[in-house]
Amino acid sequence: MKVSLNWLNDYVDIGGVEPAELAEKITRSGIEVDDVDNRSEGLKNIVVGYVKECGKHPQADKLNVCQVDVGEVEPVQIICGAPNVAAGQHVVVARPGARLPGGVKIKKAKLRGEESHGMICSLQELGFDGKVVPKKYADGIYVLPEDAPPGEDALPILGLDDTVLEFDLTPNRADALSMLGVAYEAGAILSQEVKLPDTSHSEVAEPASDLLKLRVDAPEADPLYAAKVVRNVKVGESPEWLKARLMASGVRPLNNIVDITNYVLLEYGQPLHAFDYDRLGTGEIVVRHAAEGELIETLDGTERKLKAHHLLITNGREPVAIAGVMGGANSEVHEGTKTVVIEAAWFDPASVRRTSRDLGLRSDASTRFEKGVDPNRVIEAGERAAALMEELAGGEVLSGTVLFDELGKEPLRVTVSPDFINERLGMKIPFEDMEGILQRLQFPYEAVNGLFVIDAPTRRRDIAIPEDIVEEIARLYGYDEIPKTLPVAESVPGGLNPYQAKRRIVRRFLEGAGLYQAITYSLTSAESAQKFALETAPETKLLMPMSEDRSTLRQSLLPHLLEAVTYNVARQNGSVALYETGSVFLGEGADGLPAEVEHAAVAITGEWSGSDWQGSSRPADFYAVKGIVEGLMDMLGLTARLSFRKGEMDGLHPGRTADILLDGERVGVIGQLHPTEQKARDLKDTVVAELNLQAVLTRETEPLIYSPVPKFPSISRDVALVMPRAAEAGTLEAAIRSSAGSLLKEVHVFDVYEGDKMDEGMKSIAFSLTYQNPERTLTDEEVTEAHSRVIAALEAEGARVRS
Repeated sequence: MKVSLNWLNDYVDIGGVEPAELAEKITRSGIEVDDVDNRSEGLKNIVVGYVKECGKHPQADKLNVCQVDVGEVEPVQIICGAPNVAAGQHVVVARPGARLPGGVKIKKAKLRGEESHGMICSLQELGFDGKVVPKKYADGIYVLPEDAPPGEDALPILGLDDTVLEFDLTPNRADALSMLGVAYEAGAILSQEVKLPDTSHSEVAEPASDLLKLRVDAPEADPLYAAKVVRNVKVGESPEWLKARLMASGVRPLNNIVDITNYVLLEYGQPLHAFDYDRLGTGEIVVRHAAEGELIETLDGTERKLKAHHLLITNGREPVAIAGVMGGANSEVHEGTKTVVIEAAWFDPASVRRTSRDLGLRSDASTRFEKGVDPNRVIEAGERAAALMEELAGGEVLSGTVLFDELGKEPLRVTVSPDFINERLGMKIPFEDMEGILQRLQFPYEAVNGLFVIDAPTRRRDIAIPEDIVEEIARLYGYDEIPKTLPVAESVPGGLNPYQAKRRIVRRFLEGAGLYQAITYSLTSAESAQKFALETAPETKLLMPMSEDRSTLRQSLLPHLLEAVTYNVARQNGSVALYETGSVFLGEGADGLPAEVEHAAVAITGEWSGSDWQGSSRPADFYAVKGIVEGLMDMLGLTARLSFRKGEMDGLHPGRTADILLDGERVGVIGQLHPTEQKARDLKDTVVAELNLQAVLTRETEPLIYSPVPKFPSISRDVALVMPRAAEAGTLEAAIRSSAGSLLKEVHVFDVYEGDKMDEGMKSIAFSLTYQNPERTLTDEEVTEAHSRVIAALEAEGARVRS
């Protein structure tokens, strides 16, 4: 909902309150203000001009040379390319030195040899959205009324001397979908009275019922229908003030009759519809349900097929409108319309919503009917429209209203005690302050035996139970006034359990390693559901999926994570490092619901460390991700229980894939994408990993015990081994660790050689071993003895020491 403050000021005195301050007050009282749009910001030196002469540019067929009176002694010459510019028009002129939206500055210029002292503006150039510009001026300059004085500031005429607040309304505050509803809200906040619009008008002696008959055959869906008849109207453009208010609210002006119905919709929150009486053809309105398969062409030019539960407005023979949703093209007001029927009705919200959903057709009217309009404003809104048609279209209002009314309009009574309110809020609001708030809200009430007996206004359909009154008192007293208290208990809740604390360690480590967190869909396609899965189980499919791509719960995080990588690479972000922690769904759990298991996944492509003038870049590879996994396990205290072995998985490179083992149990996988998979995704070398995070974080770990830094030196020994290429270094490392004894502190591979100096099918791997005794200096004999055991163990594995 867009709220013009100039318009709002007609109903409630907002005085000297700055727009930003008013927006803050409204937000703090419960209605969020998304935006404060100062429509004149960045605009200056925009004036009214009168085009005295207009002729073709001598050097350009599509340009015109205009002599424009801008309130000075002599007219100025302006070159204009708009197709609709002509002599005798009053237009909007940006003088030299003027500023337009976007920081555009207007200067004197020469166009094809002719001087131009300014610019004749279209509404779009002044910052208006093209969707709200009248169609007549959509492709050209805007023409002002003939009484606009040349040289006068054009911003007030166009309604640009205004600030518009944009509300983000919650579903319960349908009352704020109208200017009067906002006025009541602003009045309550600022302690100001609300001035209601004038609905008075004159009437001719002829009764409306002589021209129009009404029959309602579906009173349960339309318990209130009121029609006013206005004749001798002159259809034309609306006055500037009306067009400006509609455009500020995001509505395109059409003609004075339609604009009046839209104006009253925004003012009262009551949708209206105007029928051309002569096009009705029968002098009768019948409200009924549609016949199955009945057709109607709506105002948007679309023929729609109806169902039996759709409510229609008909002329007794054929449909002329879909009740509460949209009018029909066959009864539309046009330039030749002379007599208008104004429809003001209350339609059942459920009926309107069902019809709107069935037809895929939402309108400003259906939005308000669905949320429920004020039954006590329906007839009043019709009278307001009749008064405006008399004033702005020269119409004659026939006496009386053609009416069908079986609608209950009594307010809902809510009884609540001040103690109940204070107990719920945990504070002590004085009785007098509560009374003052109810008066500011204009809620009729009585104080009876220490209770508030409140008749909730029908404009506030969200007030139904005592708790609603508690909310109203709290928000206008001020949420900031609610005292802050800490919970009192033996232990204050809110701490993390060990699993949650470890999960945070995982996320902090991965982010510290340079990865960005991704959050992807849990739903995927049936083809991708089990791709890259560490463990498969029966798939969980949705009964009514939104699409085939979101039909099945995932069993791996990697497919969507790789989609995110592909998306980034396709947009010239060639180096991507992402991680995700989330649930996969493996069959059915004991409770009958999908069994959720938390996983963590990593995907890296491009450069792992970027290049600069000091060195070269390092591409992402298997060992970068392996290092991340090892670092993570170290943070969790699980390094001693971690190991790797050669692995296989569809979609991963057969020679660059490893299983992650914890206590010998497979808990994850690391691998480079298979070349065909990379090509299909248009990726370069991409490495991924996925861990069963639940299995990792639930592992019991030994408490950390401090060990002093050793005072005694260590001794290193290197050993180079010759072994078949298919042999795994991890197997040899395990043999080293198991045979070296307690003196071995560290072992790592520092060289792998597969060159032409090796026998065919063989390779050389070199290990560095570090021995140390924390209590004394080692002797050569001790190290030699331990190292001999290592050599023997390696030879038992089929390796031989390289000479």
